[in-house]
Amino acid sequence: MPRTVWALGFVSLLMDVSSEMIHSFLPVFLVSTLGATPLVVGLIEGIAEGTASVTRVFSGAISDRLGKRKLLAVLGYGLGAVAKPLFAVAATPYAVLVARFADRVGKGIRGAPRDALVADVTPASARGAAHGVRQALDTVGAFAGPALGIVLLIALAGDLRAVFAVATVPAALAVGLLVFGVEEPARARDRVRPSMPLRRSELARLTRTFWWVVGLATVFTLARFSEAFLVLRAQEVGLPLVWVPLVMLAMNAVYALVSAPAGGLSDRIDRRRVLVGGLVALICADLVLAGVGSVGGVLLGAGLWGLHMGLTQGLFAAMVADAAPRDLRGTAFGLFHLATGVALLAASGLAGWLWQTFGSAATFGCGAAFAGVALVGLLAGMRRRA
Repeated sequence: MPRTVWALGFVSLLMDVSSEMIHSFLPVFLVSTLGATPLVVGLIEGIAEGTASVTRVFSGAISDRLGKRKLLAVLGYGLGAVAKPLFAVAATPYAVLVARFADRVGKGIRGAPRDALVADVTPASARGAAHGVRQALDTVGAFAGPALGIVLLIALAGDLRAVFAVATVPAALAVGLLVFGVEEPARARDRVRPSMPLRRSELARLTRTFWWVVGLATVFTLARFSEAFLVLRAQEVGLPLVWVPLVMLAMNAVYALVSAPAGGLSDRIDRRRVLVGGLVALICADLVLAGVGSVGGVLLGAGLWGLHMGLTQGLFAAMVADAAPRDLRGTAFGLFHLATGVALLAASGLAGWLWQTFGSAATFGCGAAFAGVALVGLLAGMRRRA
């Protein structure tokens, strides 16, 4: 595994420690402290993630054009680090929206260039494993963040704002590691094309297979709304505030354990067969979360949700890299994230409206229905190709 893949993985790990120290408490903070409704939570999450996805289109294309993927990654991680202190001082849901917006713009700037950089330094035969390793390290951070948040909340006598303030430290460390620990390949640095990005002639070079991957991932995302609703579900069944991050711990522990093996497996068999397992896991997660009203049931559902993420997220990155021309990988990742981000905005808004209008069971039941439709479509597509 190339050294750059490991370095980018640990950068992702540190930033996710910071992000999840905040995000594992943020839905409860919004509802309990700032008086937001589930619909507002869904809209904030959807707008934030949709913004990140729109930004990725341009950052990915610019990284192809300039050949400076690391520069854009540093800019994106730096903006995410600067946004973290805003959560600690937010006094209204709108202030949280501003903080989430800035944080996700940073994520959008860094995401496509980082994924393209992983593909640049990795041979095609190990591409699934490389994206799986980076995703696994990212998810270790997402596991460690809530755990550290629980410890800090106990130590700081329940002061959520103080926990949010401490989260700025690992974010700063992530930026430092990226600046000093990641080296961009010479061939990427030397490839400078100053003309405007996203030209029609270059978009026409993206294959039908690439657009099929984008369409499939979009349907997947419609079935998978924001994880903020897992946190709200944990609070709904009576989990005390200090232990609410356990739901994110359960999800991310499974996610971290599964990502790298799933990526390696997808290098040896048809990647779509692994995606089928991911959709089955998501359907099971939604059904458990909709029908079980206990803390144990919510933790089980969160673990199944993490299994779905581990079986699908790294694989989609590898599938995009497989289908895109080498000199348009950044653009391809940007377009991929745009489509899935718009889908996540729609899914999270719908989830919040269903929760507020009909209750949590309707939200997760609808997710299971969307996942079922995606599963039928994927199986039908596999049969036609066979």
